Amino acid sequence: MIVTIITFILVFGILVLVHEYGHYFFAKRAGILVREFSIGMGPKIWWKRKNGTTYTVRILPVGGYVRLAGNDDEDEEELRPGTPVTLQLNDDDEVVTINTSSKSTLFQGIPMQLVDTDLTDDLWIKGYVNGDESEVKVYSVNHDAVVIERDGTQVQIAPRDVQFRSASLPARMMTNFAGPMNNFILSLVVFIILGFTLAGVPTNSNQIGKVNSGSVAAQAGLKAGDRITKVNNTKISNWTDLSMNLSDKPGQKVKVTYSRDGHSRTVALTPKTVKQGKQKVGQIGILEQQRTGIRDRLLFGWQQFVQAGTLIFAVLGHMFTHGFSLNDLGGPVAIYAGTSQATALGFNGVLNFLALLSINLGIVNLLPIPALDGGKLLLNIIEAIIRRPIPEKAEGIVTMIGFMILLVLMILVTWNDIQRYFIR
Repeated sequence: MIVTIITFILVFGILVLVHEYGHYFFAKRAGILVREFSIGMGPKIWWKRKNGTTYTVRILPVGGYVRLAGNDDEDEEELRPGTPVTLQLNDDDEVVTINTSSKSTLFQGIPMQLVDTDLTDDLWIKGYVNGDESEVKVYSVNHDAVVIERDGTQVQIAPRDVQFRSASLPARMMTNFAGPMNNFILSLVVFIILGFTLAGVPTNSNQIGKVNSGSVAAQAGLKAGDRITKVNNTKISNWTDLSMNLSDKPGQKVKVTYSRDGHSRTVALTPKTVKQGKQKVGQIGILEQQRTGIRDRLLFGWQQFVQAGTLIFAVLGHMFTHGFSLNDLGGPVAIYAGTSQATALGFNGVLNFLALLSINLGIVNLLPIPALDGGKLLLNIIEAIIRRPIPEKAEGIVTMIGFMILLVLMILVTWNDIQRYFIR
């Protein structure tokens, strides 16, 4: 159980870290201020500021996030009128630090009770200094000033020129797409790594790699190197076709046509009945041909990536054509259950699980649902079509509605997963 928990934390952490780094990297390239890059959730246990970004590690080792300038309103929440703060000035009498936290103190800080602020355009702050309410003092705020939030975290203010909405439309679209893109890259890389960890990779051809001694195939005269071209009257071109046409015929006599040395032969055999879970399948005792070349391993990684993506799209299509069910979805509980099964299969099982989850996360995030990256991209596309920015308030309302829907859906999915894996 401890191994499963550690593996779950690592897998979930890698997925989120890679996803968020995509947003972070392209936001930086576009000149958008990344105010915070967080690993984990909840109260912080470590932080460091560098090049305008606050890097934090938080106590819950699942998830993470990036705070892009203009995409969060925490400054407004921290700096409401009446809030007591402490200011620190530079030699030009500009405010360089605004402390809202009781956990830290500023050397030679100026105590102020806020009246109003503008940290976006004109960059000023005003209020009553030292409790003197007879005079409102106004200070200019430095462009790169820092706010010390209530929990002690230091983040840079977000002037208009470094905000997300100030970047070009292509840059914003690339920043929104970068998270899912990174998940796709991670999935492909992990599948390729998996190909290099295997003794050999399957070729998905119709050629037999090995015949088990004493098996149905051996008794029928089949040998390694034979190419199976037909099962009954069904043409066989790859191993997937072969497996499907034999596994669904347990105990049934079939005609297998194969090619050897350029000659075609046909043999009759009866697949052995083998129980897999609650299902009976047919097996004849042959193994798929495997190769060990570098090109073959790279191709294996690509094929696994494509097959995984195709399967996910098929599941999504089934949901739209056959009706939505919570059983078609899975949250953290389902991921934990899957991690337990993957851990039992060893290192390769975990790699395969990570790759599948990563491409899954990338595709799901591209769905045109508000609050997901796909929803943001949809708004970007609409903006490109109408050739004017979508009103910030309207975009915020749409995003909030999408977030609430996702929150409710996550609660329902989590409860359904608990029932599926731990109660029923």
